[in-house]
Amino acid sequence: MSQSAPSPQQPPSGPVGGNPYAGQGPAGAPYPPQQGAVSGQPGAFPGQPGAFPGQPGAFAPPAPAAPARNNLVLGVVAAVVAAMAAAALYGLVIGATKHEIGYAAVGVGFVVGLAAGKAGGRNPVLPIAAVVLALAAVYLGQLVGEAMIGAKESGLDFSDVFFNHFDLVQKAWKEEADPLTFLFFAIAGFAAFSATKKAAA
Repeated sequence: MSQSAPSPQQPPSGPVGGNPYAGQGPAGAPYPPQQGAVSGQPGAFPGQPGAFPGQPGAFAPPAPAAPARNNLVLGVVAAVVAAMAAAALYGLVIGATKHEIGYAAVGVGFVVGLAAGKAGGRNPVLPIAAVVLALAAVYLGQLVGEAMIGAKESGLDFSDVFFNHFDLVQKAWKEEADPLTFLFFAIAGFAAFSATKKAAA
């Protein structure tokens, strides 16, 4: 009667030789790289922010700030042109209505200051220059209005009254000037100063 052959012994599944750390890698050995990780960037995946500069998902450096505008000459030239145009319009309003209108004086100062600030920027002299030009524009506009009124009453041409009888125009302005007239000067100057500051910001 034959006997069955003994089954081969299985290797022990427990620690080898009683050492619980047997079979593990040496201390300090790096873990194997994870599947899908980008080489050189642990845990970074393509398309994620910070993967590689210049690749999709990487943050671009901020654009440099634009230099502040500071051009005194250009600002003054723009303010002079605006003052001449505003004075002509202001004079037309006075000549047509025979009244000084406060809103028109505010508009004169605002237009002059806006032109100075937009063209010249943050130059500290521009607000003062805009105030002076706004006052001159209001005065010139009032003279234009007086000349238009005088031309209608005398039947003469406006150019004849304004250029050939300018002394009479100034005399008429002085006689009709009142505290409200000078208030309009102050309003125009304040509007010019404020508009220059805001336009340059």
